Amino acid sequence: MMTKITKEKLNLEQALDELNALVEKMEQGELNLEEALKDFERGVLLTRHCQKLLTDAEQKVQILMQQEGQVVLTNYQTDSQAND
Repeated sequence: MMTKITKEKLNLEQALDELNALVEKMEQGELNLEEALKDFERGVLLTRHCQKLLTDAEQKVQILMQQEGQVVLTNYQTDSQAND
């Protein structure tokens, strides 16, 4: 079913917008079980699609930085992670 999202060629922003809309819809709690499962399945696919897009973008940045002789990227830490 991932191919359906790929065929739709959703960019990251479009996928996140749809995912946010699904979450809001599900949080209202007015869906029957069948609709909720369908929306949940779509949400899982959208999440995987977003993760793939982000991973692909990270790899492109790393390649570009290596080509330019830059230092390899390190993992990003938020301020709260650094204080732990």
